[in-house]
Amino acid sequence: MYDRSVEERLEDTLKLEFDVKMTAAALYDYMLRHTYTSPSGLLGTIAGALLVVASLTVEGGTLYFIAGLVILLYLPWSLFIRSRKQILANPAFKEALHYCLDEEGITVSQKDLTETIPWDTMQKAISTGKSIIVYTSPINAFIFPRKEMGDLTIQVIEHISTHMPPKKVNIKY
Repeated sequence: MYDRSVEERLEDTLKLEFDVKMTAAALYDYMLRHTYTSPSGLLGTIAGALLVVASLTVEGGTLYFIAGLVILLYLPWSLFIRSRKQILANPAFKEALHYCLDEEGITVSQKDLTETIPWDTMQKAISTGKSIIVYTSPINAFIFPRKEMGDLTIQVIEHISTHMPPKKVNIKY
């Protein structure tokens, strides 16, 4: 039996590899989180809620209620439709993405394309109930669905937390 060196075993603990097959549900989860934490998403939600509340205080407020309901339901519905369309239209989502988290950063590869993003250029890392999201720019991110990572989820969270400054990481286990 082959006995690996201490360096080879140590390198394995410093590197995590897994595959992610992007789904419409994972993309929708990301879009919801991203939109509802942006100023425009919050403003739309507040406006819709105020119209619904106004409908209760104004005589004949049915129009306010309908307008508020449309505003509140439009955004999640449109994001749901857009996530489905993007999954179908984007060739990168047709096959699994292979991720490698190591000391240098996060490397994503698919077929013969590979890109590495260094840890120090990552914007922030957050979590939802369904995903771990690592922003590489204000609008682009690596999406790691918890369901896809399975048993590696805790290790991925720890790896991200180790390599990014604490003020940039807001991940709940």
